[in-house]
Amino acid sequence: MLNHLSREELEAGLDEIRASPGEAGPLELIVVRPEQGERRTPDSGELCLTEGLIGDNWRTRGSRHTEDGSAHPGMQLTLMNTHVAALLAQSPERRALAGDQLYVDLDISEEHLPAWTELRIGEAIVAVTDTPHTGCKKFVTRFGLEAMKFVNSERGRKLRLRGVNAKVVQPGRIAVGDIVRKVVR
Repeated sequence: MLNHLSREELEAGLDEIRASPGEAGPLELIVVRPEQGERRTPDSGELCLTEGLIGDNWRTRGSRHTEDGSAHPGMQLTLMNTHVAALLAQSPERRALAGDQLYVDLDISEEHLPAWTELRIGEAIVAVTDTPHTGCKKFVTRFGLEAMKFVNSERGRKLRLRGVNAKVVQPGRIAVGDIVRKVVR
């Protein structure tokens, strides 16, 4: 079992995280969560307006953030910076434990991707939503309390170290290696 990183070890990874490209970067990992605690990492997937990532449990899992417990439309997808995931996971096979669906080598900070910024990924377009993405008890169990404090600190929230929520605005196929880039309208 891996030891959780200390605050100092987490802080030491910030330079690499900040070096992520600003305009375009690759989709490095797709994670489908068909059931609670289950992870699949396909090479490609399909984004749908109503279901999010096809095969993922977003819709059926629901949300504690809606009055009726149904799936939150602003939390259809989550994107996480690959450098943050690699730092926290400490080994490639543990990255998917963060619980996000799309892992991108891209600056996803508030400054770079304000709410409602659209991103093209393969054939699909997703929009960053204004719903904050924060860690949960499972995140603490997997990566430690210091990791939770790190990603939810003021700086961590601005850099969106925990990731960013998004929703599908144009359905389509996506694949590992697709370049993720801002849509300019």
